[in-house]
Amino acid sequence: MGKIFLLFVFFTWLFGNPIIAILVLLFIVYVIERRFIGLTPSLLKPIRRSSRLKKLKRHIAQSPNDTSSKVEIARILIEKKKYNEALSLLAPLERMLDDSAEYWDDLGLCLMQTGKSEEGEAAMSKALLLNPRVKYGAPYLRLAAYYSNQDAERALSYIEAFQEIHSSSCEAYYRLAAIYEQMNRKEDAKQAVQEGLRIYRSLPRYKKRVERKWAIRLRIRRTQG
Repeated sequence: MGKIFLLFVFFTWLFGNPIIAILVLLFIVYVIERRFIGLTPSLLKPIRRSSRLKKLKRHIAQSPNDTSSKVEIARILIEKKKYNEALSLLAPLERMLDDSAEYWDDLGLCLMQTGKSEEGEAAMSKALLLNPRVKYGAPYLRLAAYYSNQDAERALSYIEAFQEIHSSSCEAYYRLAAIYEQMNRKEDAKQAVQEGLRIYRSLPRYKKRVERKWAIRLRIRRTQG
């Protein structure tokens, strides 16, 4: 705190205005947080995403058979939670991408988010059949979360299947703990948090940078539990 205060004094002297000094300090803190932790949302990502989406749509208008660009558009739309629009792009690509686990997971997510739960589950099951570790086992957790409030046994079967792949994703264990919380299995939630933090400690340095924000969230969840 002492260093921050000294910086505030310095910037106030430099700019001659305490409000500008505070804004500069907030910007510096934001840049450092984005660089080393990543809990705060990116201010530039939505702009870049929208720009990329416009560029891809223009490209598709000229090259309507470009499958990879259609898939990229669909994934951007999924990030923007425009599932119906993404589904309209993904559904016709089934024959061309039949052996892609990531495609079937994207399709399954869109189907489930648009009320087609059985079709979505079938698509995600096919993704897991092609590659049980696709997206660090995220389909297992999505299916478990979906069924956690309506079919506990089915939710548990997906959780057990997830645990069998020994995922090294801290994000996955954070989401697993959240599912256990929904099911009021607090002790299991605590164990999921502890396992996620144990995995984080064992990761190499370059991987810790990627997983750090989820490790922090796991620590926050541990203090709340």
